[in-house]
Amino acid sequence: MERIIAKNPTARRNYTIESTFEAGIVLTGTEIKSIRNGKVNIKDTYVIIKNGEAYVLGMNISPYEQGNIFNKDPLRDRKLLLHKREIFKYYGMIKQRAVSLIPLSIYFDKNKVKVEIGVGKGKKLYDKREDMAKKDALRKIDRALKNNY
Repeated sequence: MERIIAKNPTARRNYTIESTFEAGIVLTGTEIKSIRNGKVNIKDTYVIIKNGEAYVLGMNISPYEQGNIFNKDPLRDRKLLLHKREIFKYYGMIKQRAVSLIPLSIYFDKNKVKVEIGVGKGKKLYDKREDMAKKDALRKIDRALKNNY
């Protein structure tokens, strides 16, 4: 059973997502408690690979109120739990095809926090306009069909 905690609202707007995968994330106790309260923001996050390890940058987990001295920096780099072969596969994709790794959502899978990561290429401005025009056309069609019935 999955319970979604946070979604990245700008990810699918700014990137065309080719594929997705799941990764675990290394967190401390107070960060988990803060996530359970829903105090996490992944709007401007991305994944980098350095020294053979994957890290999420820009994820904001607000400090836990009762955490006092055990609270960590809210914007610190957090390590992702992936197999070495997966890390090398995605590193190769980043270097060869110029794609980005973007966290799409954070959710609980049983009692563990998981991150859904998308492999995506950045959209140009005209691609964004095209998508908006398609959505607008579909919305008009739905509205017309609703009014006719």
